[in-house]
Amino acid sequence: MSNTKTPARSGPLTDLRVIEMGQLLAGPFCGQLLADFGADVIKIEQPNVGDPMRQWGADRADGHSLWWSVVARNKQSVTLDLRREEGQQIVRELAAHADVLLENFRPGTLERWNLGYDLLSEINPRLVMVRVSGYGQDGPYASRAGYGAIGEAMGGLRYTTGDPDKAPSRTGISIGDSLAAVYATMGTMFALHARERTGRGQVVDAAIYESVLAMMESLVIDYDVADYTRERTGAILPKISPSNVYPCTNGESILIAANMDTVFRRLTQVMGRPELADDERYNNHGARGARQTELDELIAAYTATRDAQELLDELETAGVPAGRIYRASDMLTDPHFLAREAITRVMHPALGDVAMQNITPRLSATPGEIRHVGPKLGEHNLQVLADVLGYSQEQVADLITEGIVGEPPQT
Repeated sequence: MSNTKTPARSGPLTDLRVIEMGQLLAGPFCGQLLADFGADVIKIEQPNVGDPMRQWGADRADGHSLWWSVVARNKQSVTLDLRREEGQQIVRELAAHADVLLENFRPGTLERWNLGYDLLSEINPRLVMVRVSGYGQDGPYASRAGYGAIGEAMGGLRYTTGDPDKAPSRTGISIGDSLAAVYATMGTMFALHARERTGRGQVVDAAIYESVLAMMESLVIDYDVADYTRERTGAILPKISPSNVYPCTNGESILIAANMDTVFRRLTQVMGRPELADDERYNNHGARGARQTELDELIAAYTATRDAQELLDELETAGVPAGRIYRASDMLTDPHFLAREAITRVMHPALGDVAMQNITPRLSATPGEIRHVGPKLGEHNLQVLADVLGYSQEQVADLITEGIVGEPPQT
């Protein structure tokens, strides 16, 4: 029977134990953030199946997706059949020893399993329950299935994303799920801070659509007060000019953000057109915004004649904000990424040394740490049940035989 020992934890959250339930991204990304900073995150998965995130992504390694290596990093995997009373009882026992229980099932699921907050808080009054869902724990839509894409649409992000002459687009990543996870993480820390004063936990209700809505700047008040509806504008910010992607030679493009008066003047000097900074059509923020398309075309005609790197060097010297539009290949070789170790390398048991994004934000005294990639399914069954709950190997073996706990992974 596997008895994996996880590396010692470090960081500001080493005194916290988190029981992570649920699957896919919104809840698990919250668990990743907490684990990155030292929390003991015990992930509960369905025996023989596991989190579907194990199968998502561009490729698979050792039977698991590469994405799994990131979103499940630093966690322990325990497999329990939560549809059976015996599995539910183990969760109740774990909750008695936990600070946080994190879940992203459809509202009402935990209650059907006799794992609702009312019951668990009687067992452990200090428990914080973090609930991530599409629409929140109440309201007329609460029981609906709520994926991140729907939250992005309902929260206003999809309508404002893309080119104005095309249908609403997505951002290229699962931003709705990720935003909900970030807000759930903040809510977790707020609730834990409050617990220091009150001695009691509480429920953190993080809805995907509300997490998206919270990022929508002045969208609501613009409509409420000024009857203004923000529309899709593609690569530009309306009335903010110049700030756009401009073509260079050899099919490359760069982004230039020179909308402040002083910065625009420096840009015109690089272009060899200093008179543009005094031209009444462009000499202030409002004038440039009113002639945004015209100005973008003028700048693009210039940049299209320049090598991207040479132009970026000149813009940097002149103090004009500009940069490439990075892909992963650019990040892996960029000297700033390398100097700050924004991308780190972690040992994967099947692939060896693999690259992934490092932990953010950075703490000067108690930084987080990546201890290991996402675990095998049920890799920590014995360790958690024995070390946390005091189960014997024989008890765990009986639970495996009965199908309450999944089979340990082959080593």
